Amino acid sequence: MPNKEFNSTPEILFLITARAGSTRVPGKNLKLLDGLSLVGYKARSALKSRFCSRLIISTDGEDIQEEARRHGVETPFLRPAHLATDTATSNDVVKHVINYCETVENRRYDAIMLLEPSSPFADGSDYDAAIELFIERNAALVLGMKQTEVHSIFTGPLTEDGLATSILNKFTGKKKLRTQDLDPEYTMNGALYLIEWDAMKTTGAIYGTPDRTYGLPMERAKSVEIDTHFDLQFAEFMISQNHIQMSFKPRTET
Repeated sequence: MPNKEFNSTPEILFLITARAGSTRVPGKNLKLLDGLSLVGYKARSALKSRFCSRLIISTDGEDIQEEARRHGVETPFLRPAHLATDTATSNDVVKHVINYCETVENRRYDAIMLLEPSSPFADGSDYDAAIELFIERNAALVLGMKQTEVHSIFTGPLTEDGLATSILNKFTGKKKLRTQDLDPEYTMNGALYLIEWDAMKTTGAIYGTPDRTYGLPMERAKSVEIDTHFDLQFAEFMISQNHIQMSFKPRTET
């Protein structure tokens, strides 16, 4: 039996997380793609969701707060210093937000839609699809997913001296090795994490309810993640070639 049935539209807190420090791409969350910051992409797409009850940001950067406000995001607090380090986890950040809402604002929600600016190309329709899946399946967690480019049958570790034996042993002798004959495999794409409020409070972990976790397959173009300067350049290329079209942003003319 489902643990919760929604008789009305669920209350979803949309949460952008954007730490000021970034080792590989300094100032990453404010980097521009086709004239719009990564924070701006996430904010504008969130406001396109018909389920967005409220949109806030958790950041330790006042410049990021200012940019977020430009795009309609609430900035109720500046993230505490202990949550602005390299060792702070997403679990810690989400728990802080839940505690702030309940103790300072006396408010709670049905779920949190956690959004990371490093995956800028999800759109409001993707968030809506995730929330619809959340309701339909009584999920505790819905993750944005992308199909892996390389099947796990072809992957594995190398030894210290470079031997690939463990990889070859996985597929040697298999009859079906064509990609089209293998069942597709998926991994998280970083585009969205829809987390049930009560499940997060109970387990204290985003991934604390694997038996109620579902994946939402998304297009490869929407699954671009920006962790390096190369990723940023690739995202710019995707836009320049019109592979990306956001509902809030017209297609670039070429």
